[in-house]
Amino acid sequence: MKSSSIRSRAAIGIFGALFGALVLLVANIGASNAAEISLHGAGATFPAPLYSAWIERFQKGRHAAISYEAVGSGEGLARFGEGELDFAGSDVPAPTTGDDRSGGVGPQFPITAGMVTIAYNLPGVGQRLKLPRAVYADIFLGRIRRWDDPRIAAANPGVRLPARDILVTARLDASGTTFAFTSHLWAISPAWTEGGVGVGKKPNWPAFVTLAKGNEGVAAQIKSREGAIGYVEFGYARRSGLAVATLENKDGKFVSPSPEAGAAAINQSSYLGIENLKASILDPSGAGAYPIVSYSWLILRWDYPAEKLRLVNAFVDYILGDGQKVALDLGYVPLPAPIAYRGRAMISRIFPSEGAEGALATTAGPKTPDASKAGSMDAPAKPKGAAKP
Repeated sequence: MKSSSIRSRAAIGIFGALFGALVLLVANIGASNAAEISLHGAGATFPAPLYSAWIERFQKGRHAAISYEAVGSGEGLARFGEGELDFAGSDVPAPTTGDDRSGGVGPQFPITAGMVTIAYNLPGVGQRLKLPRAVYADIFLGRIRRWDDPRIAAANPGVRLPARDILVTARLDASGTTFAFTSHLWAISPAWTEGGVGVGKKPNWPAFVTLAKGNEGVAAQIKSREGAIGYVEFGYARRSGLAVATLENKDGKFVSPSPEAGAAAINQSSYLGIENLKASILDPSGAGAYPIVSYSWLILRWDYPAEKLRLVNAFVDYILGDGQKVALDLGYVPLPAPIAYRGRAMISRIFPSEGAEGALATTAGPKTPDASKAGSMDAPAKPKGAAKP
């Protein structure tokens, strides 16, 4: 009888151990499957530090794997078009066919804004350099080639400018930052329209221009060469410790890059529909507005598997909500509330490819009455007083 009781207890122990192992195995499989839900994006270097911070904060406590490669807007859009990415980051909206869902480009909307600074390396000058509109356009055209040029000196009385060549640096890769910068120069400078450089992600830079890959590459070139000048996103310039010029804006005021100056530039466009934003800030008005500001866009697909769509919804909701506080901390310009609101509304147009009901349940923010019209990027409105590139 005693032996039978021992055998029973042993059997119960073995059964318990097996049951525990089975529970642990099921739990591990569940966790593994949850961890397999992932999103892969790539594109603009302009918002790359921001994406890294967003992803790090968003993934805490979640079974999600999100990645973002800083390869440039052009390469990111190319990979997105080939179906390699779940989302793309671009400082230029992708071409669309309106509401045609047969193409790869789905809803797209700004997720942050940033200032394109003109950074330079002039020991002894520090942060005191002022550049009038016509002057900085002519520097990048090669019409002004020396730092002690009378036009630069006239704008900077009391500043001792070196008698040396200006070493211009620009982007080598197809870049949304370049598109924003050259679009601005096109809008403000008649000479730019005649100079042959053009407007685009990869324009025809003159032979005297040194080319470098990415915002970080341009920043490194400027930092390593005395007399250098180039254009970089404000956050990169700040993190690299580069001096940045104070630029003359449309109202004739010299404005340094700052969160307040960036906000002054984009607030005037916050009431516009999404389809008009890409042309709205080529040359912003307002005494306190910084003159070179660009939106950075998130580009999504028209459909995702239901589980992946839930992750897309949650990630976008975070970006357009609490993530905007992170943007400010890193030197970007947080979106005005109306623009973030429209971005949230556009997400409701994405359908789960597997047809699972409730996949949109994590979408935050109310739907706007005109949400069905918010996605077209065709025929943007031309900003008043600016040439259309």
